Amino acid sequence: MAEVTDVAARTSPPPAPTTLGELRSSGATFRPVKAELRANLLARLGRGEPSLPGMVGFEDTVVPEVERALIAGHDLVLLGERGQGKTRLIRTLVGLLDEWTPVLVGSELNEHPLQPISVWGHRQVAEHGDATPVGWLHRSDRYGEKLATPDTSVGDLIGDVDPIKVAEGRTLGDPETVHYGLVPRTNRGIFSVNELPDLAERIQVALLNVLEERDIQIRGYRVRLPLDLLLVASANPEDYTNRGRIITPLKDRFGAEVRTHYPLELADEIRLLHQEATTSWRGPSGGNGTLDSPVVPEHLAEIIARFTRLVRESSHVDQRSGVSARFAIAGLETVTASAVRRAAIAGETRPVARVVDLPGVVPASRGKVEFADSGADPDDDREVEVLEHLLRQATAQTFRARCAGLDLTGLQEHFTGGETVESGELVPAPALLGQLGSIPKLAELLGRLGVPEGEQSVEQAAAAVEFALEGLYLTRRLAKDVDGTRTVYGA
Repeated sequence: MAEVTDVAARTSPPPAPTTLGELRSSGATFRPVKAELRANLLARLGRGEPSLPGMVGFEDTVVPEVERALIAGHDLVLLGERGQGKTRLIRTLVGLLDEWTPVLVGSELNEHPLQPISVWGHRQVAEHGDATPVGWLHRSDRYGEKLATPDTSVGDLIGDVDPIKVAEGRTLGDPETVHYGLVPRTNRGIFSVNELPDLAERIQVALLNVLEERDIQIRGYRVRLPLDLLLVASANPEDYTNRGRIITPLKDRFGAEVRTHYPLELADEIRLLHQEATTSWRGPSGGNGTLDSPVVPEHLAEIIARFTRLVRESSHVDQRSGVSARFAIAGLETVTASAVRRAAIAGETRPVARVVDLPGVVPASRGKVEFADSGADPDDDREVEVLEHLLRQATAQTFRARCAGLDLTGLQEHFTGGETVESGELVPAPALLGQLGSIPKLAELLGRLGVPEGEQSVEQAAAAVEFALEGLYLTRRLAKDVDGTRTVYGA
């Protein structure tokens, strides 16, 4: 069972009825999955709540299309490059299911006690009547997922004849000889097929009846199972639209096609980082300055977001592959880890990420980018040079955006006599600031970088000053020399 989002977490105990008779007396009725999703979605919209919480940057584009598809009762396919949040969106749909739903105890198909679909289910109700045992299934257990791979078989998805059951004396045509696959076992839930075009054609054919007739065919005979589920698939647009990667009849049976995208606005890219990155440390800039909870200033998160967008736009990068949102998330997590490592080496107890922590992003993220000339010599450092250049460009853009109009001549005057300021892994925040003495406009600089007055500290000040020094260097107003882990500004 795949992990689903927090919106599917248990918030209440299961209802009381434990038998079919008690369930009927409670007034319970059978409701198909798509009707359940539609009703819960409309209820959320009526209350003014987000229908798919956590989907950053999709509020005005993707989410409305998904909402219309769910209201229409359509199975849908999400098309987008890697790392655009397709799988997360699919898993978020689980939160629209009822928190608890009744099932026949022991059913492999999650059968509703009031609407059994298998021979076994009908026999249970016939034999036990109102005493038929009833259990309760949480919505987090009503989600199934399969990554399409070349070795995926019909038996994995749909099912196959179980030779052990045949050996026990059942006839080959007996429906109870079937060992059900992932799709039937997700009956009354949501099933996702990731990277649908990677399924072999014969496997795609097996999904046709599931989508259209809602029954399954196994080993040449038909098992009438009116499956009740929402089928959602994901695919890369290039693979999905090219002939030969997906059979036309299957494509025609999806009711809705939704295109995803990377965050359109810089603000959305930064929001995504705040939501997803460094979860083990409770999010960027959400820590309290300890080794277990470091602080990542806003301007560094913005640099990583701009860096990601520049890499996506670069002519050196394969545009068909795209640059995943995980590229930015991993980048910010690397900066955070670098700050903790530096603090441990330098003896700091309140780590705050600084510009000196940025270079570690390039080697860590190199493998997440497919370059247009990927056939080049693997020992060639041009890919690293491209990423380093784009990181410097992102830093310069952030400096101009954050510090435009800010008078930094007082900081520059410190270097007029040939003085230098050293930074690096072995230079803690107090030592960095001590080399500069009194810093004019420091409070205004901290304000420009989004540091609240109550959170201004020596570590935050050092991060702000180092960013200003790097900005002055990138705008050709200050010299810089790098020697290993040692960085010297000035002279």
